[in-house]
Amino acid sequence: MASSRRATNVTLPAALLQDARSLGINLSQACEQGVATAVAAARRQRWLDENRAAFQAWNEHVESHGLPLAAYRQF
Repeated sequence: MASSRRATNVTLPAALLQDARSLGINLSQACEQGVATAVAAARRQRWLDENRAAFQAWNEHVESHGLPLAAYRQF
């Protein structure tokens, strides 16, 4: 299955571009990896923000009532 790809323009500092080219770095791959990392981080942060209230409610429940099934823990 071929992925659809689109050409785009990217503006980089001249010195960074020169260094990347001199080191033989594939700019398309490097940009793709960087954007993929940024997208994953943004999605993670969004998920954490959207679920913050649930985390807080669970933590409060555990503080008030203890861990479920704690009586059965063997450590």
